[in-house]
Amino acid sequence: MAEKNLLIIGYVWPEPKSSAAGSRMLQLIEAFLLGGYDITFASPCAKTENAFDLNLIGVSQKSIALNNSSFDSFIKQLNPDVVLFDRFMMEEQFGWRVSENCPNALRVLDTEDLHCLRKGRHQALKDGIPSGNKYLFSETAKREIASIYRCDLSLIISEAEMELLQNDFKVDASLLMYLPFMLDYIDEAHIKSLPKFEERNHFITIGNFLHAPNFDTVLYLKQTIWPLIRKQLPNTELHIYGAYASEKVNQLHSEKQGFLIKGFTEDVNQVMQKAKVCLAPLRFGAGLKGKLVDAMQNGTPCIMSSIGAEGMFGEQVPNGFVRDEPEPFVKSAVELYWNNTLWTSFQNNGFKVINYRFQKKKYQHELLLKIREVLHNLKSHREKNFVGQMLQYHLLKSSKYLSKWIEEKNK
Repeated sequence: MAEKNLLIIGYVWPEPKSSAAGSRMLQLIEAFLLGGYDITFASPCAKTENAFDLNLIGVSQKSIALNNSSFDSFIKQLNPDVVLFDRFMMEEQFGWRVSENCPNALRVLDTEDLHCLRKGRHQALKDGIPSGNKYLFSETAKREIASIYRCDLSLIISEAEMELLQNDFKVDASLLMYLPFMLDYIDEAHIKSLPKFEERNHFITIGNFLHAPNFDTVLYLKQTIWPLIRKQLPNTELHIYGAYASEKVNQLHSEKQGFLIKGFTEDVNQVMQKAKVCLAPLRFGAGLKGKLVDAMQNGTPCIMSSIGAEGMFGEQVPNGFVRDEPEPFVKSAVELYWNNTLWTSFQNNGFKVINYRFQKKKYQHELLLKIREVLHNLKSHREKNFVGQMLQYHLLKSSKYLSKWIEEKNK
């Protein structure tokens, strides 16, 4: 088969050491490289020092501009077979230009997580009432679901979100593909190399501080959860890691309370393996939680909220307790911290979850197969998606002329 060209339009440059989204993007790139694709990664975002050097894995890099016709020349010359949009905002910005200049390119959206679900839950939390359709059917949802319809295929990371899209938003299953994290198998040698229960100390939580659910989690730990744990375990500490810790994050640091803001870590595996228990009391969010994956891979059992656990375990037993209220959360955290037998049992559950639910080879194969199938039947696939055609028509008109107006204004 002739080599195919893939263009990825990134919301940001991948930072696998900073976020689960960065790890997810590298997993997608690895799958397409395995499929023999020639890959170009383009983004309008400025690069940070944490950005992964894609040249190291043979991926070309290109900076692109928003609302600028220079992209038209670039994509015409590249003439990709497949264009992957990293989050719906990139499809909104560049989708019409892709359609106009490369109408036969397969348009794929990687949602990362459902933004409308995460933002709806956030607003419900602020309002102090349970999240429901009132919060789900928002302006963000209208934009995000429209983007899903305009694309030929959307990659959905969580089974819970697959159900939501089909049941609540009535999106046809042919436009969606369940594609979770694609992870390496955890073998016995790796398991035996990990520090044991008695070699570990303290609690840990981790997450990019630019991501609103993570900052809320740290605040919630500081104000509600940690004082109750510390009361029962006065000599323990909570180590909080994450990229982009702002001044308001660093101000939460307290040696006296054992609440330690550690900031960015170069090696998540090293710090996770030292910890005895991972705390993840997320109060809102969507998608799959990278911190839970990091914990399971490094044999660190968790206490998590139901939102944290959502979509992660399927029929498998979790690698810890799922607790939503502060008192049961704290009670379980203290119990797990002292109970070696329980801890080891939960640790083993985590290894099984990774090996059973996130098999790299299986999902790489399914992704490449699905892309090939839709590419081969692109005309008939699009004909069945009338809503997508309709939205494509209107987006081409509205976004095109708004973008051209901004471009003229910027001259």
